[in-house]
Amino acid sequence: MEKLTKEMVWNKLKEVIDFEIGLDVVTLGLVYDVQVDEKGNVNVLMTMTTPMCPLAGMILQEAETKVKEIEGVNDVKVELTFDPPWTPDRIDPDVRAQLGI
Repeated sequence: MEKLTKEMVWNKLKEVIDFEIGLDVVTLGLVYDVQVDEKGNVNVLMTMTTPMCPLAGMILQEAETKVKEIEGVNDVKVELTFDPPWTPDRIDPDVRAQLGI
């Protein structure tokens, strides 16, 4: 079994799509931090584009579900924060250029 890494978690989170925008949560810059401990516990700190996001619950659940699919993951905690608030500057620079932002 491969050792669980932050990179594995980040890559899996790229499968979580914000359906309102049509991009994944990593590309959008919604994932602020990923922590992995030696017991396979994963903590993800993320935000939404707005505190009023109607899909927030669904996106957070999808993030937890996707991370749990990784071999070696024991427990997943996805924490929502709005500090600091999200801005379009957090979107991947290449994607921002494609979108004309």
